[in-house]
Amino acid sequence: MKIECIKEKLHMAVSKAEKIASKNISLPVLSCLLFETRRNVLIIRSTNLDLGLEISIPVKVEEEGRVAVPAQVISSFLNNLSDDKNIKLETVDNLLRVYSSNSEANIKTLPVDDFPTVPMIDEGKVCKINIKDLVSGIRSVIYSASTSSVKPELASVYVYSEDDNFVFVATDSFRLAEKKIKNRKPVDINGILIPFKNAADILKIVDGNDGEIEINCTKNQISFSFDGIYLVSRVIDGMFPDYKQILPKETKTSIVVLKQDLINALKLSNIFSDTFNQMNISVSVENKSLTVKTKNSNIGENVNKIDSTIEGESIEVNFNYKYIVDCLPLIPSDSISLSFAGLNKPMVIKGVSDKSFTYLVMPMNR
Repeated sequence: MKIECIKEKLHMAVSKAEKIASKNISLPVLSCLLFETRRNVLIIRSTNLDLGLEISIPVKVEEEGRVAVPAQVISSFLNNLSDDKNIKLETVDNLLRVYSSNSEANIKTLPVDDFPTVPMIDEGKVCKINIKDLVSGIRSVIYSASTSSVKPELASVYVYSEDDNFVFVATDSFRLAEKKIKNRKPVDINGILIPFKNAADILKIVDGNDGEIEINCTKNQISFSFDGIYLVSRVIDGMFPDYKQILPKETKTSIVVLKQDLINALKLSNIFSDTFNQMNISVSVENKSLTVKTKNSNIGENVNKIDSTIEGESIEVNFNYKYIVDCLPLIPSDSISLSFAGLNKPMVIKGVSDKSFTYLVMPMNR
């Protein structure tokens, strides 16, 4: 292989592909990127067997070929290379020679035949979504997914269509986040479970890009295609919980507060929280007050009153501080509503001016 290309384009592609490459001791080639030329295109592939990535960039091909090069080495070299516009790559025996006008490196390569294929989805349900909307959908819910592999369906981001909406949902059984993204074109996704780790990697690859992204779904895989980038993920074979059954049907207490006031109170409360991150929320209709209290026997205690508008009954419930603070940066509204259906029922958090996001938090029984 012998090619010449624009350094910036190669660096961008390698930086993205490196995020997918796996450090697998039993299969060292997974820590590599596969470079393959095809006409005047360089195709860069990486995979961790759960997720595969293929990026195509234009290059000048003098001699076609394939080579598997360690991702971290080539990425670090390009990252620290001076600002040469063009860069050349050439295979010599078992080495990849990378050189510019001022620098040169000879990188040891691995056998290309050991590199796994990146599956291509030819048949499936195809739809398109704005990239920024896809990022918003995943980012709004992914932190609520379980990090345990005991129940794979909970360690995932659930995506399905409802009318003309993409719906993203995640839950670890203690809290649940749902984000609805309205799409300009009809959507048809029966229900896909994207593994939590794959969803996080998908965010790393697509975030910061503009335009539309094409999504192709089958029973076992989901792919994302845009701007010369193809990303394919396995999906979990399982059933996501029927979460709509736990959505409260009534509201006994409703509170509206400024989001920043609640964030400030939570920051102070966290200093005094215990090892369980327990926080007490007390709503007094008589005193027209919302109070947040935390107590730690080794440190002390803290009480914060927040200006709020209250409707309904007084209530006092304990929650995990972290579960509440996680969702607040994802709500664009300046004001948020906290709704209670009673003791031992989940609290529902929504933005006052944005109804596309719903967040449930289960109370603590301690």
